[in-house]
Amino acid sequence: MSIFRNLSTILLTSGIGAFLITGLNGCSNNNNQAQEEQKAKGAFVVIEEIAPGKYKIKDEFPADETRIILKKLDGTEKVLTKEEMDKLIKEEAAKIDNGTSNLTKPNGEATMSSGMGLGEAILASAAGAIIGSWIGSKLFGNQNYQNNRKAGYKSPSTFQRSKNSFNKPRAKSSTTKKSGFFGNTKKSTSSRSGFFGG
Repeated sequence: MSIFRNLSTILLTSGIGAFLITGLNGCSNNNNQAQEEQKAKGAFVVIEEIAPGKYKIKDEFPADETRIILKKLDGTEKVLTKEEMDKLIKEEAAKIDNGTSNLTKPNGEATMSSGMGLGEAILASAAGAIIGSWIGSKLFGNQNYQNNRKAGYKSPSTFQRSKNSFNKPRAKSSTTKKSGFFGNTKKSTSSRSGFFGG
């Protein structure tokens, strides 16, 4: 016991112990900071009702928290609550499981070109990658989904603008980490295609 006590005394008095403690705390702080940055990432999405029960993604961009604004046919706007978003995503996930979701059907974009269900629109948007991340490979590894979701945007330029905005480096992110909101680190580009498939 006295050997360990003497060793700890030597380490602390020599400054090595203090350095090790500081280094460990620094690593912990860096990890916490990275986790906070990850939590802070979200998407601001505007979904527009274009016909009764049919929706298109009008606009979306990176934000610190996920928020979905629903523009209704009568001109009113509604902010969806987390409970509403979760409910719609779970309902759509059940359709994905039983093969009735247009998002994962071959050539589903033909059906969705005239508008999507609200759950489909949410999962087609950038918000779907965040809120519905638990769905995992059911969507993000599905090529039909990658093809079909583009039909959920009001125009090809809306989709492209969204893709560009989410792939840009975020000001708060460290330059050594992710290159964009859904972007990849340089080391992982071969293994991850990202939300926008690029």
